[in-house]
Amino acid sequence: MWVLITCTLVTTLYATTITIANVSLPQIQGSMSASPDQIGWVVTSNLIATAVTIPLSGWLSARFGRRRVMLVGVSGFAFATLMCGLSNSLTELVFWRVVQSSCGSPLTPISQSVVIDRFPGEKRGPAIAVYGFGVVLGPTIAPLLGGWISEAISWRWVFFILIPMAGLALAGLFLFLEPEKPKDPKARLDWTGFLSLSIAVGCIQLMLDRGERAEWFSSPEIIIELSLAVLAGWVFLVHSFTTDRPFLDPKLFTERNFALGMGIAVIFGMLFVTPMVLMPAMLQQLRDIPEFTVGTLIAARGLGTMVAQIMMMYAANRWSPRSLLWIGFGAQTVAGLQMAHYEVNVTLFDVAWTSIIQGFGVGCLWTPITLVIFSNFDPRRTAEGASLFHFVRSLGSSYFISASFVVVFHTQKISYSELVRWINPFHEPLRFDWVNGVWSLDSLRGLMSMAGEVGRQSLTIGFVNAYALFLWASILVYPLIMLVAWPARGYVPPRGSSNAA
Repeated sequence: MWVLITCTLVTTLYATTITIANVSLPQIQGSMSASPDQIGWVVTSNLIATAVTIPLSGWLSARFGRRRVMLVGVSGFAFATLMCGLSNSLTELVFWRVVQSSCGSPLTPISQSVVIDRFPGEKRGPAIAVYGFGVVLGPTIAPLLGGWISEAISWRWVFFILIPMAGLALAGLFLFLEPEKPKDPKARLDWTGFLSLSIAVGCIQLMLDRGERAEWFSSPEIIIELSLAVLAGWVFLVHSFTTDRPFLDPKLFTERNFALGMGIAVIFGMLFVTPMVLMPAMLQQLRDIPEFTVGTLIAARGLGTMVAQIMMMYAANRWSPRSLLWIGFGAQTVAGLQMAHYEVNVTLFDVAWTSIIQGFGVGCLWTPITLVIFSNFDPRRTAEGASLFHFVRSLGSSYFISASFVVVFHTQKISYSELVRWINPFHEPLRFDWVNGVWSLDSLRGLMSMAGEVGRQSLTIGFVNAYALFLWASILVYPLIMLVAWPARGYVPPRGSSNAA
């Protein structure tokens, strides 16, 4: 049990960093005198570093042993977090965020592989449900904690507050996780696969983050990033299918439930974090709502998540994972329908209860996705499978967040130009007295008020379109759920294997 608690704490530690700084970005921007484009690197650097380093966890575990990697990772994470809080320039902050993510991102798949190996059979479902508390509750509670700390103390304490938690995790690893021999101390890293995948992933992320501002393919930067991504991706695929020991083994996808589970995990990643990133931006930009209030609204989804996770402890061994997946993604679809009908004066109550529904869906999904992915998986390759699981989940999150903001800003421009066409003295509704009093076209103040309102409405349309994208993503997963084979047969060694008997 103490091993399970320690692994959950380690996962919570890193999962919290994903969203805790998001509500503090306006304060960080003011403190660093940074532009909106520059402050975006605080998030972008974290996403790229996470996506690049997660796949290393399988090789690191085999080469050095899981306990040693987790101890070094937590220690490096704690030091980088301290330096984030002490940063005096944006360059320093971005650098230490990269180090923080690089040290912390392998912790989640490695700790998950420990839980899967320690709790086989019927014990696995409830154990994964407990472990899932750290994965899904950390990013949910973090905005509330970050918003309160930013308002009450300083944005720097958003990072400092994580250091005691890192100390507890480090103590738990020392006390409860016994040393283990590395499975393959002479394992070599496939540098060609790692570097080509890193370049492809990083270039796509940069292209999505900067494309709208750079006006896409009219910019040489975007063309170069796309070209490098295609070239590196081609090298990675060809190399993976032709080398004996690839960085990510494509043969893993020959098992049906594993391949389907990975597809479901991508969509889960797309839906997991995105509302917690979009919602603070919408409420702060359109309604000027304080950070703590925004954090409270986002944290409301933690209530739904907690109810779902408690339900998973009971249902994991009693209900089919497919049934749980239908419930979880169904809740996401309901939340997406509600968010797709938001308008500029949406009530805080509507935001809160939608967050609760979305959180309930997230809480219902972690356990069945894990059970499906590892239902027929080779137990000797658990660390490798867990690293791939978290890699595709992280990739789904980072790419979908960037794509959502592309939708927000691109459709905002289109909506603004369409709305402005109706702002003229000959448009009948603008002749009403109450309109002329606030948005008179004959005064500078009235014109400025009108421009501000058109901007608010067009930005609202942009966010609504992003929520519509969320809705369609939640629907996209249903065919994959229907194809999952359950009851699972369990792992069957291939013919001719030394384990086959």
